[in-house]
Amino acid sequence: MASTLTLTLSLSSTITTSYSYLPNTKQGFRYPRIKLLSSKHRHFSVSACASSSSSSSLQALIFDCDGVILESEHLHRQAYNDAFVHFNVRCPSSSAHPLNWDVQFYDELQNLIGGGKPKMRWFSLSLSLSLSSFYFYFLYFVLVGVYLLIIQYRVFFFFSVLGILRYFKEHGWPSSTLFETPPSNDEDRAKLIDTLQDWKTERYKDIIKSGTVKPRPGVLRLMDEAKDAGKKLAVCSAATKSSVILCLENLIGIERFQSLDCFLAGDDVKEKKPDPSIYLTASKILGVSERDCLVVEDSVIGLQAATKAGMPCVVTYTSSTAEQDFKEAIAIYPDLSNVRLKDLELLLQNVVAAK
Repeated sequence: MASTLTLTLSLSSTITTSYSYLPNTKQGFRYPRIKLLSSKHRHFSVSACASSSSSSSLQALIFDCDGVILESEHLHRQAYNDAFVHFNVRCPSSSAHPLNWDVQFYDELQNLIGGGKPKMRWFSLSLSLSLSSFYFYFLYFVLVGVYLLIIQYRVFFFFSVLGILRYFKEHGWPSSTLFETPPSNDEDRAKLIDTLQDWKTERYKDIIKSGTVKPRPGVLRLMDEAKDAGKKLAVCSAATKSSVILCLENLIGIERFQSLDCFLAGDDVKEKKPDPSIYLTASKILGVSERDCLVVEDSVIGLQAATKAGMPCVVTYTSSTAEQDFKEAIAIYPDLSNVRLKDLELLLQNVVAAK
């Protein structure tokens, strides 16, 4: 007689849906997923119970950093805006006030272009785009776009950059305390960008070290549960190593950071997410097969990296990523506050058994 595997999905406090899987039959199994239609989706949890054993089990828990351990995008935006105020950066179209990147614009920007200097270089290059030089700069944008796709820690869709070019061309080159009039040559423009970015980076570090930034709900408890249960624990981030170390030491604490079984940053692999290299490398270091690892990500780019590596992935989305399509995730959460290690263990067993 076939054994039965039951997976229960609870939505809010009253709606419950159950799915059953008969492992010895040809009937397929689809584990429950929720496609986010808007950021109004606040909560769902997955619990599971199994009446048959599985050959796979959760042996390693791997966290992304930005967006998972901390919600960092608003901190980066704050640091940029602080830099604009500090240097009194004013665009011609709004010279009455220093430049300010609002939430909507920055969300679009950070999902298109990785790295601070590239963000502002797109700003500078856009203003040189005239009809007479269109073809030259189009080729330049393609080449720089390929460079960014390979080097930077976020992947963007090149043609979407045209919207950004339009935005900055509207506002024009800014004046500042560095240059009383908008810079008109490449050297001065590069100096402005580098100065703003360097100041912004130091400001971001100060914010992280201030003690006011806290990890996302449930992260520390889940890490401690994994360690106490003898599971391998890792952090794999596409950001630069120095940036990730700063965040981890200040948010999870030096003791937890030093107890990680694996820590990889964007500097440690040649290809960035959504390439699976970072997760495949982590699997080798941990000595755990890909199917026995469970990844926690916040974005579709990270989800793609995990699934390409053959690792199941749960998503804990942020306000910046809530609208993305997470159909390949085995579970989706607004945060980890109600997620326990035992839930993830059973979830992984059920998903593996269903394949």
